[in-house]
Amino acid sequence: MIFHTKGIVLRTIKYGETSVVVNIFTELFGIQSYMVNGARTAGNSSKAHFFQPSSILDLQVYHNELKNLQRIKEIKWNYLYRNILSDVTKNAIALYMVELLQKCLKQPESNFELFQFAEDALMTLDISEEAVAANFPIYFSLQLAQFFGFKMQDTYSDTRNVLDLQEGIFKEHPPHHPHYLQGEQSYHISQLMKTLHPNELAQIRINKFLRREILLAFQSFYALHMQDFGVMKTLPVLQEILS
Repeated sequence: MIFHTKGIVLRTIKYGETSVVVNIFTELFGIQSYMVNGARTAGNSSKAHFFQPSSILDLQVYHNELKNLQRIKEIKWNYLYRNILSDVTKNAIALYMVELLQKCLKQPESNFELFQFAEDALMTLDISEEAVAANFPIYFSLQLAQFFGFKMQDTYSDTRNVLDLQEGIFKEHPPHHPHYLQGEQSYHISQLMKTLHPNELAQIRINKFLRREILLAFQSFYALHMQDFGVMKTLPVLQEILS
């Protein structure tokens, strides 16, 4: 059957001389893999420009639940970025976001609320000012965790200022394991937890060294809660660009 759905491109892998296999987070079916024949052909018929990671697409797809590899019938832009595909900083942030999404999406099941969150986050990043974009990877990482059942709890206070990454809560004393943050790191994370809208991110000033440490700690946080999470390939690039 043919279905109409929106989709966010997560990863594209070359296949053969002209084809690609594209991992797309779809609104209807969750994460899916699509074979696109002739996507890398020369000339006006090429579809390669559609399959850049973070692209938000409007799709007509053939879907068979018994198959691991699906097909696309028609494709067009759903949202055409103003900045993400051309701005080096925003592109690095978007690539981080889609890699984090891909690492968390283990099963091909529909999750409309998660899709809407990811779509809104990417579109907001696209038009955000520089001060907002700088804190966006941390903000996105904090918000994304709630969809997978391990949201951090803002129990921060002057006495409870040690963030236990394993339990996701602030404590009075460091835990008996190495996965925790304290001092300025835990304070700024608490401030980001209180953010109700991305525009408020501009008010939270974090220097480049703290931001790098927090992003690295978030990789550990996700690895503690997501099986086979591994390491983020986009993180070193993002840390370098945000410095």
